[in-house]
Amino acid sequence: MNTTDNLEQFLPILRTASIFSGMSDSEILSVLHCMGAFVSDKEKDSYLLRAGDTTSTMGLLLSGSAIVIQEDVWGHRNIMAQILPGQTFAEPFAASNGTALNISVVVTKDCSLLYLDIHRILGVCPSACEHHTHLIQNLISVLAKKLLLFNEKITHMSKRTTKEKLLSYLSAEAQRQGSLSFDIPYDRQQLADYLAVDRSAMSNELCKMRDEGLLKFDKSRFELLVEMPITDDEPDPNDKG
Repeated sequence: MNTTDNLEQFLPILRTASIFSGMSDSEILSVLHCMGAFVSDKEKDSYLLRAGDTTSTMGLLLSGSAIVIQEDVWGHRNIMAQILPGQTFAEPFAASNGTALNISVVVTKDCSLLYLDIHRILGVCPSACEHHTHLIQNLISVLAKKLLLFNEKITHMSKRTTKEKLLSYLSAEAQRQGSLSFDIPYDRQQLADYLAVDRSAMSNELCKMRDEGLLKFDKSRFELLVEMPITDDEPDPNDKG
């Protein structure tokens, strides 16, 4: 476990974190001290949080990767989201005093993470930190974005067939990344768990869509074989007027 004394080494990734958006290096280090931040290292397959736990701290991934999952008593896993460096997790549960988690967070690649006492963000700053309001605004923005991503997942899962779920997800990723060729953050099993479908059935559908000329793929790399729609602010290259 490390304290704020050596957090300078993590500034390159902390600068990219939405929770610290618009803050200088000195401001980031100042609020980390104010929030009693500390760093912990975890190995692959270890749990950062387990369903049924309570927590008063939110986490920020500094390196590695993790996933947010829900598991039933039979071990069926539903991936809610992936966590990459610079991203945060467990904010709603940390902010809700004593609320038991209905999710678990599992490390998928050896990681370092930063823990932050969320009540020091939401409460009155004992040091009268001038960056406190800015931090609260950033936290609200982070939570809003996560709500939108959760709504997007519901959209994918509401589709009736595995093919429709795949097309919904891949289309959303292409639009998010602004390209018909893109990488997704999941391997095959993780993608099946995210969409709540059978892996074998999903793999069969991917092969069928490839044979139908809808897409190409190689591991986590996909290419959709359609033209991106032209938006109102983009000129039509075929328009001679």
